[in-house]
Amino acid sequence: MDREPEDLQFLGIAGIVGEALKILRSFAKLLGALTLTLILPLCFAILGHHLVSKYLLNEIHWNEMFYQVEAGTPAGKRTMRELTWEWTELFAFLAAYEVFVFAFSLLSAAAVVYTVASIYTGKEISYGRVLSIVPRVWKRLMVTFLWFFSIGFAYYAAFVSVFVLLIITVRLNNLNSALFIFGLILITAVFFCGYVYITMVWHLACVISVLEDKYGLGAMRKSKDLINGNRITALLLDILYLIFAGIIGWFFGYAVLHGHRHGVGSAGRGAYGTVLVGLLCFVHLMGLLTQSVFYFVCKSYHHESIDKSSLSDHLEVYLGDYEPLKSSNIQLEDLHASV
Repeated sequence: MDREPEDLQFLGIAGIVGEALKILRSFAKLLGALTLTLILPLCFAILGHHLVSKYLLNEIHWNEMFYQVEAGTPAGKRTMRELTWEWTELFAFLAAYEVFVFAFSLLSAAAVVYTVASIYTGKEISYGRVLSIVPRVWKRLMVTFLWFFSIGFAYYAAFVSVFVLLIITVRLNNLNSALFIFGLILITAVFFCGYVYITMVWHLACVISVLEDKYGLGAMRKSKDLINGNRITALLLDILYLIFAGIIGWFFGYAVLHGHRHGVGSAGRGAYGTVLVGLLCFVHLMGLLTQSVFYFVCKSYHHESIDKSSLSDHLEVYLGDYEPLKSSNIQLEDLHASV
C-alpha cells in the first residue's frame, strides 16, 4: 500500500475489498491451501446438507403416508418404528451438521485472521505454522461466540416478550387488526435492525479476539466502540456477503436440489454443485479477509497508532502457552509494504 497508516480510515467498501483482493493475489498459495483445508469442508457441508435432509424428509413423508393407511395393523407398527428411527436419524444429522459448521466456521476465521495479521507484521508465515496456532485461537473465538449467542438469545427472548405483550394489549383493548399489523411490522423491523447490529459487532469481535488480548464480552465491547463511525461500512460488508451467499444458496436449490424439475440432468447438477461450492468458498474467504482489513480501518479511524512489534509479539505467543499481551493498544502498520 502506498498510503500512510492514518489514511486507512478513508478506505470505503471498494478500498477494503481491493485490499482483500490484493492479499488474496499476493498469498494465493497459502490462502488456497487454508481454503481447501478449512473453508471447503465448511461450504460443502452448508450446501450439501440440504441434499441429505431432503432425502431423509422424503423417506419420512412416504412412511407417514403409508402409516395413515396401515395404522393399527402389524405393518403399521413396523412403519411407526421406522418413522421413529428416521426422525432420530434426521435430528442426529442436523445436530452433527450444526456442530461441524460451528467448528469449521471458527477454525477458518482463526486461520485467515491470523494469516492476515502475520502478513501485516512481516512475520514468516506458512501453512503448517497457521494450522499449529488455530486450536489456541479457536478457544478464544468460541468464548466470543458464546457471548454473542447469549446476547442474541436474550435479545430474541425480549422480542418474543414484546410480541406476546402486543397480542395481549390488542385483545384486552379490542384494537383492530390494522393496529396489530402495524405494531407487528414495527417491532419486527426494530428487532431485525438490532440483530443485524449485534451480528456486525460479533464479526469484528472475532478479529479482535485473535489480534488483541480481549475476547468474549471484552471483545464485543471493544468491537462496539471500534464500529462507531463506521456502522454503514460494516453494514454494507455484511449485506454484500449475505447477498452473494444468498444468490449461491438460491441457485443451488434451483439447479441442484430441485434441478430435476427444471430439466437439469445428473451430470449438470453435479457440475453446478461443484461450481457453486467453489464460489461459496471464494465468498466466505473474501468475507474473512474484508473483516480483517476492516478492523485496521476502524483502528485508524479512531486514531489508534499502529505498531508492528506489539502485534508480532502477540501473535508469537500463540506458538507456545498463551499469555495475554500486556499492551492495551494493539496496533498495526499498512500491508502495502508487504505486498
